[in-house]
Amino acid sequence: MLIRAGYQIRYEADTPTPMMAMLSIHPSRHKGLVTPHRIVATPDVPMYDYVDAYGNVCSRVTVPAGGLTLTSDFTVEDSGLPDTLTPEAVQHPVEDLPDDVLIFLLGSRYCETDRLGDTAWSRFGHAPAGWARVQAIVDFTHEHVEFGYHYARPTKTAWDTHQERQGVCRDFAHLAITLCRCMNIPARYCTGYLGDIGIAPVDAPMDFSAWFEVYLGGAWHTFDARHNRPRIGRILMARGRDATDTALTTTFGAAQLTGFDVHTDEVLALD
Repeated sequence: MLIRAGYQIRYEADTPTPMMAMLSIHPSRHKGLVTPHRIVATPDVPMYDYVDAYGNVCSRVTVPAGGLTLTSDFTVEDSGLPDTLTPEAVQHPVEDLPDDVLIFLLGSRYCETDRLGDTAWSRFGHAPAGWARVQAIVDFTHEHVEFGYHYARPTKTAWDTHQERQGVCRDFAHLAITLCRCMNIPARYCTGYLGDIGIAPVDAPMDFSAWFEVYLGGAWHTFDARHNRPRIGRILMARGRDATDTALTTTFGAAQLTGFDVHTDEVLALD
């Protein structure tokens, strides 16, 4: 299938304000592009990209006095298949994990493994190791947390989400990631596009989405604690330890988000 996606994001600033943006799709999706993917800045100011330690494309730009609009519109080919289920995937002993995977067992800014360790072991210690244990964590998170855009706040951590039982998709992901790490299952945060493809239309504005991946059976596997069902058409933008590593935009100064529009739709053919 073909998916057309993109955004228009507007920032206002009184003085020039440096910004780092993770608004490009992940390099792993580049082969599927059927139209060019580029970020257009209005006004036309200098911008350049680099690849960070997690393999994400980061853009550096300065919001000029008066503001900046960033837009993108592209079409990418997708398999059209839902997330893969691999119930036979095994959990690795920590001593057998690859070196570059170990970091995804550690606590991070939004994933306080030290605060949730006892909770995780008391609740999931008797669940079968591997895929079944991750699914038990996802089931718990999905049922424990109530979704609502008005519950969002930038400082909310996995511990906060567990205690308040409310959040947005990134909070679902942070809690599930933390519980997995507490159980010695490597887990990493993902952000990207997820359109209403293969499901009933959702009466809410389109937004970017957050999910997570776990390392089982020598590979990374996708899980989604908010939706808790295989979905079609995920377009990855960035991965990291948590939302700190994958923030859509980070401004180094006073800049106000004044416009935010995202689109993700299946298309039958190119216009």
